[in-house]
Amino acid sequence: MFRIPFHLTPLLAAAALAVSVAGSARGQEVLDGIAAVVNNEVVTFSQVRELVASKERAAKEIYKGEELVAKIKEIRLAAINDLIDRQLILQEFKTKGFQIPDYFIEERVTTIVREEFGNERSAFIRTLAAQGFTLDKFREMEKDKIIVQEMRRQAIKATPNVSDEQVAAYYKTHAEDYGTAEQLKLRTITIRRNPHNDSKRKQIGEIREKIVGGAEFGDLARMYSEDDKQEAYGDWGWIDKRTLNESLSQSAFALKAGEVSRVIELAGSYYLLYAEARKPPVIKPLQEVKPEIEKGLLQIERQKQQTEWLAKLRKKAFIKMY
Repeated sequence: MFRIPFHLTPLLAAAALAVSVAGSARGQEVLDGIAAVVNNEVVTFSQVRELVASKERAAKEIYKGEELVAKIKEIRLAAINDLIDRQLILQEFKTKGFQIPDYFIEERVTTIVREEFGNERSAFIRTLAAQGFTLDKFREMEKDKIIVQEMRRQAIKATPNVSDEQVAAYYKTHAEDYGTAEQLKLRTITIRRNPHNDSKRKQIGEIREKIVGGAEFGDLARMYSEDDKQEAYGDWGWIDKRTLNESLSQSAFALKAGEVSRVIELAGSYYLLYAEARKPPVIKPLQEVKPEIEKGLLQIERQKQQTEWLAKLRKKAFIKMY
């Protein structure tokens, strides 16, 4: 009999999508239908809708217009393919004659009731009903989750080996990911530009002359700057290249320690930048990050084996997407 360790965390249940990309992007309701056929079983649009609901909500907060339509189409296509893979896995489980005993699923339900509902089975049943599920349906979903996860695990035929050469090669290519980026201790002075005359341009030019002549940058920032760093004497502390917008960051990191920038005009303001000090990037040595790299490479290899296994299942299956 097919045995599964009880501690496995179940995969997310598959479920849901809409018929028309553009239509759903405008919030229209869509009737259920067939999204795909996998051998003699179907993947429905209602399954796809449920699976992508949260991702589509997030996409609508970021994208608009045609870009949103394209993103939703991408999300839904990925969801349909995920559901096809899931269906193939469940079918393979049945083909091989594997079984999960009913008591195993009931133990899983009992654990959920105990850990997530304080042993209040009635509260658990009410929550299922509010989500449109019966207890039998929930048992079926949990069973499918466990099957999918365990079948994926068994697709990994043996624990992959990662050689020292592979680790070293990966480190050489991605060394900058394992350390601290270059940093700059920065102060700034910001003067809002006056669109009607150039008095502000003259003012910040005079401020720069004072700094070059020996005046303290921080004191002049406290006196004249018109941004939220004024009270801090223009001090940003230690920053990396992602802290400021690209234009200001390029100007700031082009400065040597102790150097003040030229007057920079950008987005309706004038800026002076002062590099108090610099820290070079610090890369962690290979031996320190070796376990992390090995773990990542092992995960890549496991994913590769699962992908190859799914490709074989697809190759021998009848699949049609609508």
